[in-house]
Amino acid sequence: MTLAATLVGVTSNAHAVPPGALTVTAPTAGATVSGTIRLEARLDVWADDVAWLVDGHQIGDITSSPWSLSWNTSTVADGQHKITAVADVHGEKNAESQPATVTVDNDSAKPTPTPTASTPTSPTPTSSPSSSSPTPSPTSSGPTASAPCGRTASAPATYAHVVWIVFENHSYSEVIGSSAAPYLNHLADACGSASDMHAETHPSLPNYIAMTSGSTQGITDDNGPAAHPLGSASIFSVAGDWRSLEESMPAPCSATDSGRYAVKHNPAVYYTQLGATCPARDVPLQSTPDVSAAFTFITPDLCDDMHDCDVATGDRWLSGVLPAILASPEYAAGRTAIFVTWDEDDRSTDNHIATLVIAPSVHPGTTSATSFNHYSMLRTTEEMLGLSPLLGAAASATSMRSAFGI
Repeated sequence: MTLAATLVGVTSNAHAVPPGALTVTAPTAGATVSGTIRLEARLDVWADDVAWLVDGHQIGDITSSPWSLSWNTSTVADGQHKITAVADVHGEKNAESQPATVTVDNDSAKPTPTPTASTPTSPTPTSSPSSSSPTPSPTSSGPTASAPCGRTASAPATYAHVVWIVFENHSYSEVIGSSAAPYLNHLADACGSASDMHAETHPSLPNYIAMTSGSTQGITDDNGPAAHPLGSASIFSVAGDWRSLEESMPAPCSATDSGRYAVKHNPAVYYTQLGATCPARDVPLQSTPDVSAAFTFITPDLCDDMHDCDVATGDRWLSGVLPAILASPEYAAGRTAIFVTWDEDDRSTDNHIATLVIAPSVHPGTTSATSFNHYSMLRTTEEMLGLSPLLGAAASATSMRSAFGI
């Protein structure tokens, strides 16, 4: 549900909703907030979805109850901001809450450093960051949603969880350095960014198959799994413990397009080896993503992935979803890494895409100019999870571990 900056509360008398049917219950009006908080609403009627807006700009869209969303308040300036919820009740955006005005105060929430002469020197990381990385200065506290990277001096030998979030059809220069993507660029500064990352081909589907199996498997189109039943191994089958979270998918393991769900962006349904495990593991994305599996693949829907909507829409979506992952027990434990990437650019010849690397051991501001591709990300993920064999072209691809200290 994409909303304009200016909204109308009730758009049809035939479908009018009782006043007060939708109420923002958290945070309370007048509250002072900082860091990542939960937005919560009470809805007294049935609805298709609820959109959350800050100062009239949509930051997330929830399709099931409870209608709650994580919001990283550091994506806006300190000061007063209006939080509003808008529900789609009768196929129209016709239930709007009263705004809850809160004061964001992240500056005073930052701890004041108190170094002493007895403070020990930070240990030297075992994995060397790229030459453009700043000098590491890990903290003694664990990773948090507001400070996810630079929290540990070295990476674990084996990770418990790796998460991929895949966006659509934008080049590196349309994302990195773009004013339309403040949250993505905040992450690039706070964690790591690959400045020479490339997709394999066009259109979408061959890239999704390549990144998950190590080969395009000869696919050159976007047809569904009925046209491309793949018996090949994949990161899903090799990991065994996997989950694919698909926004707007109408039912688990859906093999056909539906609304804003595109099956071509859900590679798991193409692999016949997954068989009966698919309905239990390839499921609709919830407001708080479940990243407890060893490998998790997350696909926004056709609007939130920037395919049908703009970069700003995807950036706002990520700013609502990612903080919930960063605040999860899995990430807090220090053995979870997240890759945010794109399937392809907008059809240029070099297929140059952005990719962010987020993990507690990544030193903030790390930028690697090493040439990587989706096969590099696949190899790196297999290495981090201790999986074998390395799939297809991943076996000869350049690992990303040393460049980002993961």
